[in-house]
Amino acid sequence: MALMPFTDAMAAILRGADALPEETVALEDAFHRVLSRDIASLRTQPPQAMSAMDGYAVRAADATLGARLKVIGEISAGKPFDRALAAGEAVRIFTGGVVPDGADGVVIQEDTVRDGDVVLVNEAATSGRHIRPAGVDFSQGDVLLQAGTLLTDRNLALAAGMNHPALPVRRRPIVAMLATGDELVLPGESAGPGQIVLSNGFALRALARAEGAEVIDLGIARDTLDSTTAAIRRAIDLSADVLVTTGGASVGDHDLVQQSLVAAGVEMTFWKIAMRPGKPMMHGRRGAMRVIGLPGNPVSSYVCGFLFMVPLLRALAGRTDIQHAQEPALLGRDLPANDHREDYLRTRLAWRDGALVATPVLKQDSSLLGNLAVAEGLLVRPPHAEAAKAGDPCTIIRLPT
Repeated sequence: MALMPFTDAMAAILRGADALPEETVALEDAFHRVLSRDIASLRTQPPQAMSAMDGYAVRAADATLGARLKVIGEISAGKPFDRALAAGEAVRIFTGGVVPDGADGVVIQEDTVRDGDVVLVNEAATSGRHIRPAGVDFSQGDVLLQAGTLLTDRNLALAAGMNHPALPVRRRPIVAMLATGDELVLPGESAGPGQIVLSNGFALRALARAEGAEVIDLGIARDTLDSTTAAIRRAIDLSADVLVTTGGASVGDHDLVQQSLVAAGVEMTFWKIAMRPGKPMMHGRRGAMRVIGLPGNPVSSYVCGFLFMVPLLRALAGRTDIQHAQEPALLGRDLPANDHREDYLRTRLAWRDGALVATPVLKQDSSLLGNLAVAEGLLVRPPHAEAAKAGDPCTIIRLPT
């Protein structure tokens, strides 16, 4: 099969990736969940005009400079006054107190002098000053949170203010992750000759969890058809929405993932892609379960997981911002012409003279975790890009922080 262009591969992975079913969760549990429906306010905020300061509620026409007004009571938050304000009167009021009928201004405490039941006005009142009108924040029926919103901490505060104790959200995607390879050992274990410590899964699971997914670790499958197929069938039995495999995606005699996927009933879409890093990447489907087969090299695995798995999870979660945002920048060093593959160069980012400068790390080998760890973004170079000089415009995608 010829190498599939990046854009075609992305389209194949996202094709038919409809949002998962809705469920209702308590507001306390809704952080970083995705709204499934628009949410309208159940109340007006504030429901009545309220004082924005401590002071005295007055009729602005009466509260002129030097005026002496009779204080007839006190208003604190949650305890409204029981009658309207008449001419020549004032009511002591605290922040959040309901402005009484008849009052249209507040003279702040610092601009008054109190003498028993009389207050002397040292700064003339202005109608509407220091008053928060009813509905100044929002009104009942206002749609303030839209379907597809990833709920932030501020969104939860807003939903609470709108009087919603629970919210309708999309079910979290279930992601099963499987590493393959006889050469792999877990961190902390002793690596024998030719063995390496498994690193891919930790970054990929973190990426998935950051997107709100529930993650199942299927462990390490050995380089046999039976071991790999059995692990894939476990993902099917667990009703995973997405199966992510790492390793075994090339064409060697021990790269058995594709054979195992087919044996488990997965219909393959592609297994080679025109990008670097990440050429030996696979995709397929078995019913509702989507499969992303990532390369074994840790940098290739991470970059492809970030570029493809994350948008898929966002689509399944019902988000509207599915694709990674691209930003303009300036090159920090010269780059040679590119070949037929789309490049995603690990790059450092810095601001210089008001411009964002992207400087790719010197060694772009797909096995170098040290360079991946210090990278802050990916510099995107299209196929057949011409040689570029430091200072030329370029495009970057920021990596998670």
